[in-house]
Order: sequence, then C-alpha cells, then structure tokens
Amino acid sequence: MAEKKKLAEVDLYKPIQTYFTKEGFEVYGEVNDCDIAAVKGDELVVIELKLTLNVELLVQATKRQRLTDHVYIAIPKPKYKLRSKRWTDICHLLKRLELGLIVVSFSGNRKKTEILFHPTSFDRKKSMRQNKRKRAGLLKEINGRSADYNVGGSTRTKIMTAYKENCIQIAAYLERYGPLSPKSLRDMGTGEKTSSILTKNFYRWFDKVKRGIYVISDKGRKEIEEYPELVSYYLEKVAHEDTEASITKE
Repeated sequence: MAEKKKLAEVDLYKPIQTYFTKEGFEVYGEVNDCDIAAVKGDELVVIELKLTLNVELLVQATKRQRLTDHVYIAIPKPKYKLRSKRWTDICHLLKRLELGLIVVSFSGNRKKTEILFHPTSFDRKKSMRQNKRKRAGLLKEINGRSADYNVGGSTRTKIMTAYKENCIQIAAYLERYGPLSPKSLRDMGTGEKTSSILTKNFYRWFDKVKRGIYVISDKGRKEIEEYPELVSYYLEKVAHEDTEASITKE
C-alpha cells in the first residue's frame, strides 16, 4: 500500500493560484520574499503560506502589510472544529492584526480554497463595546478582593477569588462570634451573597444549626487556618467598624 504523501507548503500554491485567477487576478509565486503576489488593476494582494499557524507566519504577514493592506495567510484547513474556543481565539488575533485568512482543504484529488475572512480595519472601540459585560465582570472581581493573593501566571495552584474571600470572611466571623443569621452577617459587611454562600455551602465550611442560624463547621475551622492574613484582615475590619459605631452612638 502506497504511503500517503506528506503535505508541503507548495501544495497550497496551486489551489490558491486557481482561486485568484478565477477572480481576475494575475498570480505570481515567490516574488521578493512574498510566497504569493496577485495583482488586479491597482489592487495588490500578498499571501503567506504555512502548514501551521505560528509566530513566524504572523511576523511575515505583518511585514507584508508594509506593501499592501490586502495581506492573507493561508494554511491547510485544520482538523479540529472551527467553532472551538481555540479557533475563535486564533481568528480574533488575525482580525486584530488586520490579516485575512485562507484555508485549503484536501480530499483525495480534490482541493478547495476558502477565504474565511478578508483583511479589514480592526475596530477596537467596537470590540470593547461588545465585551462590556466581561469588562464589568473583571472589575467586579477586582473590587471583591481585599488584596492581591495570587501570583500572575500560576497554574495548577488554588486561585483566590472574590467568592472565596467572601466565604473566608463569613467563616472568620462565625468562628469569632458564634452562631449568626445571614442578616447579622450582612450587617457586619459580608455582602449580598451571604445567604447564597451559606445555602450552597460550596466548600462545606458551614453548618445550619436551626432555621436561619449558621455556625462554622469543623472542616471550615481547619481550612481557614490556611489563610491567616485574610482572617486577621476581616476580623480587624469588623472590630474597627464596631469601634466606630460605638463612638458614633456616644
């Protein structure tokens, strides 16, 4: 049985040449370091070929933008789903760089060239408007943290989130002050999510002793020992607020 021929960059040339020729372009290969150059009237198109998307390809393509606004990169059509997050992120990067994308599919002797998108100006303000909710979510998470307890770039480590901080705050107050209701905890500054945190009990840190009254569990008491800085911060905070409230009453 004959071995399947390994795909090479040159295999991309002919189907792309055929496609652009049908569109009325004169197509040339290897012109002054450009893999493909195509001309129609005053319009100049440059296409860079690669078997995989990589930084080298992006560098080459952005260099070609010194020559024309119409720069494409061309690759074999990926085997993974084009609706995947990975592919969506890749396409966003290419659009951000104002590059067009061509994919060539190979099925037996059939070769098909598709332009997935053309090079166009990237509207950064529009992109930010479309992601207002994500921006708001990021700022909400930042505002929900008392300090920076994570190391940027960390992987396979426990991340301190605003939600977990809130759980630690509630657990610290229950350990210090004993059984409390969600309302009492909210009055101490634990926030609107207090009832939800106690009810869902994601970390199993809380026990319900009777209707509307909660205590810290043995598991919670043991695990918050891993966060002495946060526990001290919240206990000092509530003590300070109590002192201020007493002074105001006097």
